Amino acid sequence: MAAGSPPPLEPIPMPAYRDEGFADKFRRKTRENPLVPLGCLCTLGVLTYGLISFKRGNTRHSQLMMRARVMAQGFTIAALLGGMVVTALKARS
Repeated sequence: MAAGSPPPLEPIPMPAYRDEGFADKFRRKTRENPLVPLGCLCTLGVLTYGLISFKRGNTRHSQLMMRARVMAQGFTIAALLGGMVVTALKARS
């Protein structure tokens, strides 16, 4: 190692989001990772349709929709994790 003064230990400034409200934060987060709200809406739609099928007595279709709901939830979790990875990689660069 070369002798000399060590590098300065100054922290990286974090962006300030203190003045943003719920709507502003929701828009910003949706722009950062648009697949998560899409997955949530798909999950909600499939769940609603499955519950309506259950209420009407169509148990076969209701079971199919509940399986589709699990798949939609899996997509949402994968989108969330993927967005976290992309955000972490952007922070490193």
